Amino acid sequence: MRLYEPAHVVDLSVARLNGIADSLFCAFGACFGGILQMKLEIDSFSGYRIYPSKGKLFVRGDSKVFRFASSKNASLFLQRKNPRKIAWTQVYRRMHKKGITEEVAKKRSRRTVKHQRGIVGADLAAIAAKRNQTAAVRQQARLAAITKAKTEKKEKEAKKSKPSRPVQPSGPKVSKQQMKGGKGGR
Repeated sequence: MRLYEPAHVVDLSVARLNGIADSLFCAFGACFGGILQMKLEIDSFSGYRIYPSKGKLFVRGDSKVFRFASSKNASLFLQRKNPRKIAWTQVYRRMHKKGITEEVAKKRSRRTVKHQRGIVGADLAAIAAKRNQTAAVRQQARLAAITKAKTEKKEKEAKKSKPSRPVQPSGPKVSKQQMKGGKGGR
């Protein structure tokens, strides 16, 4: 089994030399009411137009067809160069917005419309009321909240200090082990 199948390259400019340019031209084009319409191909690498009987056709091992306008394009393709990084290719020009007219380039963006929505736990009226409050009213509400929190904290402290441990009789101090009946280290 061969790992690499050779690709086939067809030189379309040879067709002119063989005297079959007219038949090849008809294969690429179509006639509509006496007007001859040319079938133009696009270069796989550069994006340039390829006119009938011009360029090269490259068929890869997996039967994918590539068309090239010049040997320069074919050579760069075979070297696996990236057309997005080569300044003269159409892909590069499109990526970097070269040669685009101003009308097409400038797209008008719609302005975003702001909507007021209520937050969970507060409806729109409550939010509007808070927004319209003056600084003095806000300061008074803040001070009231602080004093309320301080009084609650003092009450909690007072409750904690009252039910402290009951006072034990002032007798000789006995360890837990002695209380259980131990000899106390003797």
